[in-house]
Amino acid sequence: MNKTSFSLLAVVLGAALPGALPLQAQQPPAAPAQADSTEVTVDENVSYAVVNGTQLRLDVYKPSGHDANRPAVVLIHGGGWSMLDKSTMGRMGKFLARSGFVAFSVDYRLFHDAENRWPAQLDDVQRAVRWIRANAAKYGVNPDRIGAFGHSAGAQLAALLGMEETRDNSDPVLAKYSSRVQAVVDVSGPSDFTSEHDSESVAFLTSFLGADRVKHPEVWREASPAFHVAKENAPFLIVHGTQDPDVPIAQAEELFEKLQSAGVSASLVKVNDVHTFQTTEARLQLAFETVTFFNHYLVVTPKLSSNPTVK
Repeated sequence: MNKTSFSLLAVVLGAALPGALPLQAQQPPAAPAQADSTEVTVDENVSYAVVNGTQLRLDVYKPSGHDANRPAVVLIHGGGWSMLDKSTMGRMGKFLARSGFVAFSVDYRLFHDAENRWPAQLDDVQRAVRWIRANAAKYGVNPDRIGAFGHSAGAQLAALLGMEETRDNSDPVLAKYSSRVQAVVDVSGPSDFTSEHDSESVAFLTSFLGADRVKHPEVWREASPAFHVAKENAPFLIVHGTQDPDVPIAQAEELFEKLQSAGVSASLVKVNDVHTFQTTEARLQLAFETVTFFNHYLVVTPKLSSNPTVK
């Protein structure tokens, strides 16, 4: 996978998705069928932090009404950590809200040249989760039932939310809140940067991570979800295209196998499609698998399975 590959992104159910440069822009996929007729309220551009002068914002998608204690889902856009924004998750946000969840689509600092190198992006999405917990009563959210959904670069961030506790806990306002989520949907995500050998992607990752792979392999491992697998990880749903030329399905298989070996509840769904899921069948399967997974782990109180599955 190269820098161009990581830049394909944006969620398959989102707004117009730019293709990988220099390919032509791809048509936006159709939204999934609505779960029901529930109306959705949208609060746009809510500020959740200011970091080094950068205002970080999120959009809130909430079922209309006054129900409290709903499960929440953090939506994390792709874009190679360097492009796109929270708006690409709009359709998924509305879909999840119609399904009974409060969805928060978040922006994070984007990498440009030497600015906002890793782990700025992880710090931001962890901050967003803690902000949601701090404001749970305002949005009718159960702070103990928060999931994460990410596509491509966003999936790498979502995965780490289900694995690691807060890296930078210097904000006293949020210090008492955890950044760990209770369930993760990883769509087309990279999981092991150390397996990359393409010269272009190695050059990009060297700049993004701020470390040479040979001299500082620990930095590359630290950013790779495959090296954070432990039995305490949140349950995972991994969805990946069998024809993905940008993030090879071997990345998904490696993560799944490690989760399975550690006894983490995990499922790997292989979809006959490419990185951004172009077919209606693939998009609908993603929508169905996602809402089923979040219903199981965030709505129902399950006995965690020790038998991961592949579909």
